[in-house]
Amino acid sequence: MTLKLTKNYILENILKDKRMDSRKLDEFREITIETGISSKAEGSAKVTIGKTTVIAGIKMGLADPYPDTPEEGVMTTSAEYLPMGAPEFESGPPREDEIVLGRVVDRAIRESKCIDFKKLCIRPKEKVWMVFVDIFVTDHDGNLVDACGLAAIAALKDAKMPAIKGEDEIDRDHLEGRLPLKGTPISITVRQHGNKYILDATASEEEALDSRLTVGTNEDGTISSLQKGGIEGLTKEQTVEMIKLAQIASKNIRAKHFK
Repeated sequence: MTLKLTKNYILENILKDKRMDSRKLDEFREITIETGISSKAEGSAKVTIGKTTVIAGIKMGLADPYPDTPEEGVMTTSAEYLPMGAPEFESGPPREDEIVLGRVVDRAIRESKCIDFKKLCIRPKEKVWMVFVDIFVTDHDGNLVDACGLAAIAALKDAKMPAIKGEDEIDRDHLEGRLPLKGTPISITVRQHGNKYILDATASEEEALDSRLTVGTNEDGTISSLQKGGIEGLTKEQTVEMIKLAQIASKNIRAKHFK
């Protein structure tokens, strides 16, 4: 009963352009981005959005290229909920939503083409660099997709390439420049209720709001990825409005945090 009353209260107020924390519907909580937080990773970042905190780390490894891209490096992204992050997080095998979270972040980065994978080729058809993007949720109060996406791209921008010595031996004590990056893809998740649209939903708001659209954009505003969530459908008009909101929000975040 309490949860239902809270949900109804949140939804009723959204229709009146009100939120429980007094923000505007399209207003983000305070965002902070700190890079270089780990001395052991090739790149790292900590991102907080309100009371949500995530950490991303980059490690470089050597791998065989995929048969269909023999001259390109590869990337793999994973997300993990640490048990201390929320009461519902538990130790054990990854949950389905953890796997989905990693895939959504991975897709936004991969489809943006911000990593020049051809420059990660060491020997065509034989050996390439593999970029491991590991994300950890340490505090969950909503909007994990956006927080994890920001942490991932901030960590990638912070990353430095280790040297190679001998017969394909990684020398992490000597660095040879940064990852071959171009652009800053950012994902923004927009939630919908009636004709109202919400940015940066808290955990309580996420419980109340079903439909969501995560929009990955490049620096010029072009869309690199889309991911629809929730069981309720979206009209064409709603989708267009949500994309516009995401494009504006991503532009503002780039201007403030990725100058």
